[in-house]
Amino acid sequence: MLQSKKISNKLIRFWKNAGPGLITGASDDDPSGIATYSQAGAAYGLTTLWTALFTFPLMASTQEMSARIGMVTSQGLAQTLKNNYPRWVLYLILLFTSPAIILNIGADIAAMGAVGNLLFRGIPAAYFSILFTAILLITLIYLPYHKIASVLKYLCAVLLVYLVVPFLYKQDWGQIVKATLIPTIQLNKNFASILVAILGTTISPYLFFWQATMEVEEVKRMKNPINKKMIKTMKWDIDFGMLASNLVMFFIILTAGTVLFNGGIRRIDTVEQAARH
Repeated sequence: MLQSKKISNKLIRFWKNAGPGLITGASDDDPSGIATYSQAGAAYGLTTLWTALFTFPLMASTQEMSARIGMVTSQGLAQTLKNNYPRWVLYLILLFTSPAIILNIGADIAAMGAVGNLLFRGIPAAYFSILFTAILLITLIYLPYHKIASVLKYLCAVLLVYLVVPFLYKQDWGQIVKATLIPTIQLNKNFASILVAILGTTISPYLFFWQATMEVEEVKRMKNPINKKMIKTMKWDIDFGMLASNLVMFFIILTAGTVLFNGGIRRIDTVEQAARH
């Protein structure tokens, strides 16, 4: 009884300490990311599984740097750039990142609309996209950060579904381990494109800005001076969040690489197609 209580307390502390890192990691597995991973698995089977191991340290290090900047300066990345670098540096970064961020948001909302249309065929996807956009705008304008963060943290649990699906299908685990640990690279344009797409969707510019801003909000919420314990907790949170994100990525590629690839479905262009198949 005492042992189970200790385990329960550890799990509660574990969940309470999870925050910006977990949410940022989950946001990386957005509809556009899911489409990319599904494309990789459908087109190349298990060949790209190794990328999940490759991207994890890159994601963890870049997100930790962004988080440290936010915690120490109590400012977002854009404000930090404005205060410490020539103005042209800020404008150049905004010039390159803003279109990517806007297009990514648009793709995500469009994908949400497409999934809504799959559930309710009589309602056009565009209507769902408008509805989701309105909900997001109202939420961001009227709800405080800590309420949004607490809701998002629980919504992250939905991604656990991706970890279950591959076990519903007969798998060659020896081949899976081999594909995971031994990188396979094909010297052609299409394979290079899918590798760039995977790197682009896992290490996205908006995640850097989001991570720093969320850490600023966390520091304001706790109202405590920055100390080593807070930095350690932040690092643990980011490592856990990025690990969870890469696990979801791994299992999406695994599912598409075994179910779709082996079923002869080699081309996936949208999240809607992946869900339908």
